[in-house]
Amino acid sequence: MRLAELSERSGVSTATIKYYLREGLLAPGRQINATTAEYDEEHLRRLRLVRALIQVGRVPVANAKEVLKHVDDDSLGRTIRLGAARWALPQAPDPDGEDPITVAAQAEVDRLLGILGWESTREIGGLSPVHRSLVALVAALKRLGYPCDAETMAPYAELMHEAARRDLDHMETYESDTEKVEVAVSSAVLFEPVLRALHRLAQEEESARRYGIE
Repeated sequence: MRLAELSERSGVSTATIKYYLREGLLAPGRQINATTAEYDEEHLRRLRLVRALIQVGRVPVANAKEVLKHVDDDSLGRTIRLGAARWALPQAPDPDGEDPITVAAQAEVDRLLGILGWESTREIGGLSPVHRSLVALVAALKRLGYPCDAETMAPYAELMHEAARRDLDHMETYESDTEKVEVAVSSAVLFEPVLRALHRLAQEEESARRYGIE
């Protein structure tokens, strides 16, 4: 397809597509002549991912480039490739490792992982910005006086593990490893807000069932 058709099918303006091409977020098309290139379904799929990252997820261009670099790095094993692509998304600031409350929060997160039997996650540990973000969040809750111990978090973590199984089941319906990683990244940007909204909606429903709506 030509640039105009790519724009029409993706809903992205030709000017924006040209910007993505200049920034290296989208691979060049197959050159037909000096002024015309041809694009295929892979370009359309990647364009949708770029749009999800930048326009919906508000991911800065520099972070988006880093994410896509890992998406395309077939030298990595699948777990590391998935992790690296998602870790390149914007993350919360790292916790202060010297702060006593942070140290206590780290111990609580480690205890949680032990209760769950998530040994692989414990091994990755501090390499994961998601792990560090959880420690920072638990520390923040502790400072505010809210209970957030391993026993409190464990049932929620088990529910999230089931959600993760469903995520990977869906991801594995795609053929190539690149498509699988793209789906995982777009899910992190687009579907996590859906899960958050469903959680809050479920709270509203449970409240109405318990206490009525009057």
